[in-house]
Amino acid sequence: MDQPSPSIANNYNYMILSSQYNNITTQENLKNPFKSFWMAGFECTDQLNAFGNRVDFLHLTGHYQLIDQDYQRLIPLNFRTVREGLRWSQVEKTAYQYDWSTVKIMMEKGRMHNIQQIWDICHFGFPDDLTPLHPMFARRFAAFCRAFVQFYRSLEPYNSLIVTPINEVSFLSWLGGDARATSPYCWGQGWEVKYALMRAYIEGIAAMREIDPTVLILTTEPLIQVVPPLNASEDQIRAAERVHNEQYQAVDILCGNMCPELGGSPDYLNILGLNFYFNNQWTIGCTDSLPWRNLQSDPRWKPLRSLITEAYNRYERPVAITETSHPGEDRPIWIEYIAREAAAVIKTGLPLWSICLYPIINRPDWDHLHEPWHESGLWDAELTQEGTLPGRILNQPYASALKEAQSLISGTISKQLSLQEQSII
Repeated sequence: MDQPSPSIANNYNYMILSSQYNNITTQENLKNPFKSFWMAGFECTDQLNAFGNRVDFLHLTGHYQLIDQDYQRLIPLNFRTVREGLRWSQVEKTAYQYDWSTVKIMMEKGRMHNIQQIWDICHFGFPDDLTPLHPMFARRFAAFCRAFVQFYRSLEPYNSLIVTPINEVSFLSWLGGDARATSPYCWGQGWEVKYALMRAYIEGIAAMREIDPTVLILTTEPLIQVVPPLNASEDQIRAAERVHNEQYQAVDILCGNMCPELGGSPDYLNILGLNFYFNNQWTIGCTDSLPWRNLQSDPRWKPLRSLITEAYNRYERPVAITETSHPGEDRPIWIEYIAREAAAVIKTGLPLWSICLYPIINRPDWDHLHEPWHESGLWDAELTQEGTLPGRILNQPYASALKEAQSLISGTISKQLSLQEQSII
């Protein structure tokens, strides 16, 4: 079978939680809230790109216009949960005035097709009059979060609401604070941008929980490894370790373990989302990533299972792989690798709750929209003439590999459940 039955999945979740989370009072009643283990991520960025131009991938990829067809295509492939984005810059064109019309239509489509939607409140984009360094940024973001929960609950009073307040704080703070590739277009201000984003993140959660204490927070931070060069000096080893550990700053702040003056709390982390791509391991001071297939047996390369375990041990929260993909012809090999690593994690009893293919549909480059698209989705985009919607072409080798990956994960969960039941007896 390609998916575990609901009873298997629910029992698995319960046993995992009851055995590993009884010591976490804020988590003890939390069961896996995802409708499916496999999640589809629709590219939704609305950022300002490196040239100062606003992009809107919800429309550019044709997802908004083709949302019915996109959702229908997911169901035979065992996707019942998706990541979507609110597009803050488009909803709040004027301060404190919100146009939820697009979000409302998307919510209606999700309900119609029985698709669970996980919402990114901010996916790299801010209103035109704001940057993370603006003195009103956190206040405006908290108001936006509060307004969204009020709007959402007016339409969906009973469904669980899972949100990511700000996508990839670590990456966004580098992109805008050090690489000058998005707002606020700074250099050498990465920490200041990260601090400001996390202030907003935390105030946003507090605002949402005032309206609805049941809102669940899913982080989506990059999972990386930074290593020293071969035959490194002691200074190089220490420098690589320092940069490696910086990946945890955002979630450490969220949990109150760092910068406690911002008001972080362990209660603000429900599910630890980790974004992992083929180029997420690299040598410090080098732009080239470690080859992920590791044909040369580089001892510095770590398998994904090790990186997930390291992050889990730090926070002791259920884990989701919230983004993963590979461009081009290696897509099938990549999803096979991800599935093997995920199965190895599940076998240890660690609560891995989901894998999100991101993007599920091919996407263009933020900065060079007219160049060839990335070819990283399960569906490629058929680009004909300008002004027409991109078509959808299922990448058959990727789809076949995904089916095998789903079978592997399903079988692993079933075996884990059997072992758990035997231990109880």
